Amino acid sequence: MSESPLTRREVLGSLGSLGVLASTGLGSPMQPASPRAADAASRRAELYALLGRLPDRKRPVSGEKLKEEERDGYVLETWRYDLNGLEPVPGYVARPKGLTGKAPGVVFCHSHGGGYKIGKQEFIEGRSYLQPTPYAKALTDLGYVAICIDTWIFGERSHTSELDMFKAMLLKGQVLWGMMVYDSLRAVDVFVQRPDVDASRLATLGMSMGSTAAWYLAALDERMKVCVDINCLTDLDALIEDKGLSRHGIYYYVPDLMNHFTTAQINALIAPRAHLALAGLRDKLTPVAGLDRIDAHLKQVYASMGVPERWQMNRYDVEHQETPEGRQAVLAFLRRFL
Repeated sequence: MSESPLTRREVLGSLGSLGVLASTGLGSPMQPASPRAADAASRRAELYALLGRLPDRKRPVSGEKLKEEERDGYVLETWRYDLNGLEPVPGYVARPKGLTGKAPGVVFCHSHGGGYKIGKQEFIEGRSYLQPTPYAKALTDLGYVAICIDTWIFGERSHTSELDMFKAMLLKGQVLWGMMVYDSLRAVDVFVQRPDVDASRLATLGMSMGSTAAWYLAALDERMKVCVDINCLTDLDALIEDKGLSRHGIYYYVPDLMNHFTTAQINALIAPRAHLALAGLRDKLTPVAGLDRIDAHLKQVYASMGVPERWQMNRYDVEHQETPEGRQAVLAFLRRFL
Protein backbone atom coordinates (compact mmCIF):
# COMPACT_ATOMS: atom_id res chain seq x y z
CA MET A 1 0.00 0.00 0.00
CA SER A 2 1.48 3.35 -1.01
CA GLU A 3 1.26 6.49 1.08
CA SER A 4 1.13 10.09 -0.06
CA PRO A 5 4.17 12.10 1.00
CA LEU A 6 3.65 14.48 3.92
CA THR A 7 5.93 17.19 5.17
CA ARG A 8 6.68 17.39 8.88
CA ARG A 9 4.67 20.64 9.01
CA GLU A 10 1.65 18.85 7.51
CA VAL A 11 2.03 15.97 9.95
CA LEU A 12 2.19 18.32 12.91
CA GLY A 13 -0.83 20.24 11.70
CA SER A 14 -2.98 17.21 11.08
CA LEU A 15 -2.11 15.53 14.37
CA GLY A 16 -3.33 18.49 16.38
CA SER A 17 -6.93 17.50 15.66
CA LEU A 18 -6.55 13.81 16.48
CA GLY A 19 -7.68 12.25 19.74
CA VAL A 20 -4.30 10.57 20.16
CA LEU A 21 -2.78 13.92 21.07
CA ALA A 22 -3.19 14.44 24.77
CA SER A 23 -3.63 17.58 26.82
CA THR A 24 -0.90 17.17 29.43
CA GLY A 25 2.89 16.99 29.40
CA LEU A 26 5.88 19.20 28.77
CA GLY A 27 6.04 22.20 26.49
CA SER A 28 9.56 23.49 25.97
CA PRO A 29 11.93 20.50 25.81
CA MET A 30 14.17 22.01 28.49
CA GLN A 31 11.44 23.01 30.97
CA PRO A 32 10.38 20.48 33.62
CA ALA A 33 7.48 22.67 34.77
CA SER A 34 3.94 21.75 33.69
CA PRO A 35 2.84 23.52 30.48
CA ARG A 36 -0.44 24.52 28.97
CA ALA A 37 -2.39 21.85 27.13
CA ALA A 38 -1.55 23.33 23.73
CA ASP A 39 2.16 22.96 24.42
CA ALA A 40 1.71 19.31 25.36
CA ALA A 41 -0.29 18.59 22.21
CA SER A 42 2.40 20.26 20.13
CA ARG A 43 5.12 18.17 21.74
CA ARG A 44 3.16 14.97 21.17
CA ALA A 45 2.75 15.88 17.53
CA GLU A 46 6.48 16.58 17.33
CA LEU A 47 7.28 13.16 18.78
CA TYR A 48 4.84 11.39 16.47
CA ALA A 49 6.33 13.16 13.44
CA LEU A 50 9.77 11.74 14.29
CA LEU A 51 8.43 8.19 13.89
CA GLY A 52 8.74 8.21 10.11
CA ARG A 53 6.28 7.85 7.26
CA LEU A 54 3.35 6.06 8.91
CA PRO A 55 0.02 4.78 7.60
CA ASP A 56 -2.96 7.09 7.93
CA ARG A 57 -3.75 7.50 11.63
CA LYS A 58 -7.47 7.68 10.81
CA ARG A 59 -7.76 4.64 8.53
CA PRO A 60 -10.40 2.13 9.70
CA VAL A 61 -9.21 -0.76 11.86
CA SER A 62 -10.93 -4.10 12.29
CA GLY A 63 -10.44 -7.62 13.59
CA GLU A 64 -11.60 -11.19 13.15
CA LYS A 65 -11.84 -13.54 16.11
CA LEU A 66 -10.41 -16.91 15.07
CA LYS A 67 -11.10 -18.91 18.22
CA GLU A 68 -11.40 -18.82 21.99
CA GLU A 69 -10.46 -21.29 24.68
CA GLU A 70 -10.76 -21.57 28.43
CA ARG A 71 -7.50 -21.47 30.35
CA ASP A 72 -6.57 -21.20 34.02
CA GLY A 73 -9.27 -18.84 35.27
CA TYR A 74 -9.63 -16.86 32.08
CA VAL A 75 -10.78 -17.05 28.47
CA LEU A 76 -8.19 -16.57 25.72
CA GLU A 77 -9.35 -15.19 22.39
CA THR A 78 -7.18 -15.43 19.27
CA TRP A 79 -7.57 -12.57 16.79
CA ARG A 80 -6.29 -11.40 13.43
CA TYR A 81 -6.37 -7.61 13.15
CA ASP A 82 -6.13 -5.14 10.28
CA LEU A 83 -4.30 -2.26 11.94
CA ASN A 84 -1.95 -0.83 9.33
CA GLY A 85 -3.13 -1.94 5.89
CA LEU A 86 0.26 -3.51 5.20
CA GLU A 87 0.16 -6.92 6.89
CA PRO A 88 -2.23 -8.73 9.26
CA VAL A 89 -1.52 -8.39 12.98
CA PRO A 90 -2.14 -11.50 15.10
CA GLY A 91 -3.16 -10.88 18.69
CA TYR A 92 -4.54 -12.33 21.89
CA VAL A 93 -7.23 -10.96 24.17
CA ALA A 94 -7.58 -12.44 27.65
CA ARG A 95 -10.73 -11.83 29.66
CA PRO A 96 -11.75 -13.07 33.12
CA LYS A 97 -13.93 -16.17 33.05
CA GLY A 98 -17.55 -15.24 33.74
CA LEU A 99 -17.00 -11.52 33.17
CA THR A 100 -20.19 -9.49 32.91
CA GLY A 101 -20.28 -5.82 32.03
CA LYS A 102 -17.24 -3.65 31.41
CA ALA A 103 -13.79 -4.07 32.95
CA PRO A 104 -10.58 -2.02 32.90
CA GLY A 105 -8.39 -2.77 29.88
CA VAL A 106 -4.64 -3.35 29.71
CA VAL A 107 -2.42 -3.19 26.62
CA PHE A 108 0.44 -5.64 27.25
CA CYS A 109 3.55 -5.03 25.12
CA HIS A 110 5.79 -8.06 24.68
CA SER A 111 9.57 -7.99 24.99
CA HIS A 112 12.42 -8.69 22.55
CA GLY A 113 15.10 -10.80 24.26
CA GLY A 114 16.08 -12.25 20.88
CA GLY A 115 12.87 -14.29 20.89
CA TYR A 116 11.68 -13.38 17.43
CA LYS A 117 9.45 -16.47 17.23
CA ILE A 118 7.90 -15.79 20.65
CA GLY A 119 6.16 -12.43 20.41
CA LYS A 120 2.70 -12.50 21.96
CA GLN A 121 3.28 -16.01 23.39
CA GLU A 122 5.08 -14.22 26.22
CA PHE A 123 1.69 -12.88 27.31
CA ILE A 124 0.33 -16.37 27.99
CA GLU A 125 3.52 -18.38 28.59
CA GLY A 126 5.89 -15.87 30.21
CA ARG A 127 9.66 -15.48 29.73
CA SER A 128 12.67 -16.51 31.80
CA TYR A 129 13.26 -12.94 32.99
CA LEU A 130 9.65 -12.46 34.11
CA GLN A 131 7.96 -13.87 37.20
CA PRO A 132 6.43 -17.36 36.80
CA THR A 133 2.79 -16.27 36.47
CA PRO A 134 2.24 -15.00 32.90
CA TYR A 135 0.66 -11.58 32.68
CA ALA A 136 -2.47 -12.91 30.92
CA LYS A 137 -3.22 -14.82 34.13
CA ALA A 138 -2.08 -12.06 36.51
CA LEU A 139 -4.13 -9.35 34.82
CA THR A 140 -7.32 -11.36 34.42
CA ASP A 141 -7.03 -12.41 38.08
CA LEU A 142 -7.34 -8.69 38.86
CA GLY A 143 -10.52 -8.57 36.79
CA TYR A 144 -8.98 -6.84 33.77
CA VAL A 145 -9.34 -7.52 30.05
CA ALA A 146 -5.94 -7.46 28.32
CA ILE A 147 -4.68 -7.41 24.74
CA CYS A 148 -1.28 -8.34 23.30
CA ILE A 149 -0.33 -8.23 19.62
CA ASP A 150 2.65 -9.56 17.71
CA THR A 151 4.63 -6.46 16.83
CA TRP A 152 6.67 -6.17 13.63
CA ILE A 153 9.30 -8.96 13.15
CA PHE A 154 8.02 -11.01 16.11
CA GLY A 155 5.83 -14.05 16.57
CA GLU A 156 3.73 -14.77 13.50
CA ARG A 157 5.23 -11.64 11.91
CA SER A 158 8.84 -12.88 12.13
CA HIS A 159 9.15 -13.39 8.38
CA THR A 160 11.99 -10.85 8.01
CA SER A 161 15.07 -10.25 10.16
CA GLU A 162 15.27 -7.17 12.36
CA LEU A 163 18.15 -5.66 10.40
CA ASP A 164 16.59 -6.33 7.00
CA MET A 165 13.26 -4.87 8.10
CA PHE A 166 14.98 -1.80 9.54
CA LYS A 167 16.83 -1.25 6.24
CA ALA A 168 13.78 -1.87 4.05
CA MET A 169 11.72 0.59 6.05
CA LEU A 170 14.50 3.17 6.12
CA LEU A 171 14.60 3.17 2.32
CA LYS A 172 10.89 4.05 2.32
CA GLY A 173 11.21 6.82 4.88
CA GLN A 174 9.80 4.58 7.59
CA VAL A 175 11.20 3.90 11.06
CA LEU A 176 10.84 0.38 12.45
CA TRP A 177 10.17 1.67 15.96
CA GLY A 178 7.63 4.12 14.58
CA MET A 179 5.78 1.33 12.80
CA MET A 180 5.75 -0.67 16.03
CA VAL A 181 4.34 2.27 17.98
CA TYR A 182 1.75 2.92 15.28
CA ASP A 183 0.45 -0.64 15.59
CA SER A 184 0.22 -0.21 19.37
CA LEU A 185 -1.84 2.95 18.96
CA ARG A 186 -4.17 1.25 16.51
CA ALA A 187 -4.44 -1.80 18.78
CA VAL A 188 -5.89 0.55 21.37
CA ASP A 189 -8.39 1.83 18.80
CA VAL A 190 -9.68 -1.67 18.09
CA PHE A 191 -9.47 -2.75 21.75
CA VAL A 192 -11.77 0.02 22.98
CA GLN A 193 -14.45 -1.11 20.52
CA ARG A 194 -15.03 -4.18 22.69
CA PRO A 195 -18.23 -4.07 24.77
CA ASP A 196 -16.39 -5.55 27.79
CA VAL A 197 -13.66 -2.88 27.94
CA ASP A 198 -14.09 0.30 29.96
CA ALA A 199 -12.34 2.81 27.70
CA SER A 200 -12.05 5.29 30.57
CA ARG A 201 -9.83 2.86 32.53
CA LEU A 202 -6.91 1.80 30.34
CA ALA A 203 -3.34 0.90 31.25
CA THR A 204 -0.28 -0.28 29.37
CA LEU A 205 2.67 -2.32 30.60
CA GLY A 206 5.61 -4.26 29.31
CA MET A 207 9.10 -5.59 29.98
CA SER A 208 12.27 -4.58 28.11
CA MET A 209 11.26 -3.65 24.54
CA GLY A 210 7.72 -3.82 25.87
CA SER A 211 8.68 -1.32 28.56
CA THR A 212 9.72 1.22 25.97
CA ALA A 213 6.62 0.45 23.91
CA ALA A 214 4.49 1.12 26.98
CA TRP A 215 5.99 4.52 27.77
CA TYR A 216 5.88 5.64 24.15
CA LEU A 217 2.24 4.56 23.93
CA ALA A 218 1.34 6.35 27.15
CA ALA A 219 3.24 9.47 26.11
CA LEU A 220 1.38 9.67 22.80
CA ASP A 221 -2.07 8.46 23.85
CA GLU A 222 -3.83 10.13 26.76
CA ARG A 223 -6.31 7.27 26.94
CA MET A 224 -3.66 5.37 28.88
CA LYS A 225 -4.43 6.26 32.50
CA VAL A 226 -1.63 4.09 33.90
CA CYS A 227 1.80 3.16 32.53
CA VAL A 228 4.01 0.43 33.97
CA ASP A 229 7.44 0.00 32.41
CA ILE A 230 9.76 -2.78 33.48
CA ASN A 231 13.52 -2.53 32.87
CA CYS A 232 13.89 -0.32 29.84
CA LEU A 233 13.71 3.34 30.82
CA THR A 234 16.94 4.16 29.01
CA ASP A 235 18.49 7.62 29.01
CA LEU A 236 20.24 7.80 25.64
CA ASP A 237 22.91 10.27 26.74
CA ALA A 238 23.85 7.94 29.59
CA LEU A 239 23.86 4.97 27.21
CA ILE A 240 26.27 6.77 24.88
CA GLU A 241 28.45 7.87 27.80
CA ASP A 242 28.59 4.23 28.91
CA LYS A 243 29.50 3.12 25.34
CA GLY A 244 26.39 0.96 25.38
CA LEU A 245 24.64 1.60 22.06
CA SER A 246 25.23 -1.97 20.89
CA ARG A 247 23.32 -3.33 23.89
CA HIS A 248 19.97 -2.41 22.31
CA GLY A 249 18.77 -3.81 19.00
CA ILE A 250 18.69 -1.53 15.98
CA TYR A 251 14.88 -1.34 16.25
CA TYR A 252 15.40 0.97 19.27
CA TYR A 253 16.89 3.90 17.39
CA VAL A 254 14.83 6.77 15.95
CA PRO A 255 16.58 9.19 13.58
CA ASP A 256 16.94 12.76 14.88
CA LEU A 257 15.31 11.91 18.22
CA MET A 258 18.01 13.41 20.45
CA ASN A 259 17.72 16.78 18.71
CA HIS A 260 14.15 16.98 20.00
CA PHE A 261 13.69 14.84 23.12
CA THR A 262 15.40 13.17 26.01
CA THR A 263 13.83 10.05 27.49
CA ALA A 264 12.77 12.12 30.50
CA GLN A 265 11.01 14.62 28.26
CA ILE A 266 9.09 11.88 26.44
CA ASN A 267 8.02 10.37 29.75
CA ALA A 268 7.01 13.77 31.09
CA LEU A 269 4.26 13.72 28.46
CA ILE A 270 2.63 10.95 30.51
CA ALA A 271 2.20 13.27 33.50
CA PRO A 272 -0.02 13.74 35.44
CA ARG A 273 -1.17 10.19 34.70
CA ALA A 274 0.17 7.40 36.92
CA HIS A 275 3.53 5.88 35.95
CA LEU A 276 5.51 3.13 37.65
CA ALA A 277 9.03 2.30 36.45
CA LEU A 278 10.97 -0.76 37.62
CA ALA A 279 14.72 -0.90 37.06
CA GLY A 280 17.69 -3.14 37.81
CA LEU A 281 20.73 -1.49 39.32
CA ARG A 282 22.96 -3.89 37.37
CA ASP A 283 20.98 -3.74 34.13
CA LYS A 284 23.35 -2.70 31.33
CA LEU A 285 20.43 -1.52 29.19
CA THR A 286 19.62 1.27 31.65
CA PRO A 287 22.76 2.91 33.09
CA VAL A 288 22.18 4.14 36.63
CA ALA A 289 23.27 7.69 35.80
CA GLY A 290 20.43 7.84 33.30
CA LEU A 291 17.92 6.48 35.80
CA ASP A 292 19.00 9.23 38.20
CA ARG A 293 18.39 11.93 35.58
CA ILE A 294 14.99 10.60 34.58
CA ASP A 295 13.85 10.11 38.16
CA ALA A 296 14.88 13.62 39.20
CA HIS A 297 13.19 15.18 36.18
CA LEU A 298 9.92 13.31 36.61
CA LYS A 299 9.79 13.90 40.35
CA GLN A 300 9.92 17.61 39.59
CA VAL A 301 7.28 17.35 36.85
CA TYR A 302 4.80 15.37 38.93
CA ALA A 303 5.36 17.56 41.99
CA SER A 304 4.71 20.67 39.91
CA MET A 305 1.37 19.15 38.88
CA GLY A 306 0.44 18.41 42.47
CA VAL A 307 0.48 14.61 42.09
CA PRO A 308 3.93 13.41 43.24
CA GLU A 309 2.47 10.02 44.24
CA ARG A 310 1.66 9.20 40.62
CA TRP A 311 5.34 8.86 39.65
CA GLN A 312 7.30 6.00 41.17
CA MET A 313 10.64 4.44 40.26
CA ASN A 314 11.58 1.22 42.07
CA ARG A 315 15.17 -0.01 41.74
CA TYR A 316 16.30 -3.53 42.56
CA ASP A 317 19.79 -5.03 42.86
CA VAL A 318 19.39 -7.22 39.78
CA GLU A 319 20.27 -7.27 36.11
CA HIS A 320 17.61 -7.34 33.35
CA GLN A 321 14.77 -9.13 35.11
CA GLU A 322 11.50 -8.71 36.95
CA THR A 323 11.76 -9.47 40.68
CA PRO A 324 9.07 -10.95 42.95
CA GLU A 325 8.93 -7.60 44.76
CA GLY A 326 8.65 -5.84 41.42
CA ARG A 327 5.70 -7.99 40.35
CA GLN A 328 3.90 -7.21 43.60
CA ALA A 329 4.58 -3.50 43.05
CA VAL A 330 3.12 -3.71 39.54
CA LEU A 331 -0.09 -5.36 40.70
CA ALA A 332 -0.47 -2.97 43.65
CA PHE A 333 0.08 0.05 41.39
CA LEU A 334 -2.57 -1.14 38.96
CA ARG A 335 -5.03 -1.79 41.77
CA ARG A 336 -4.41 1.69 43.15
CA PHE A 337 -4.56 3.77 40.00
CA LEU A 338 -6.58 1.78 37.46
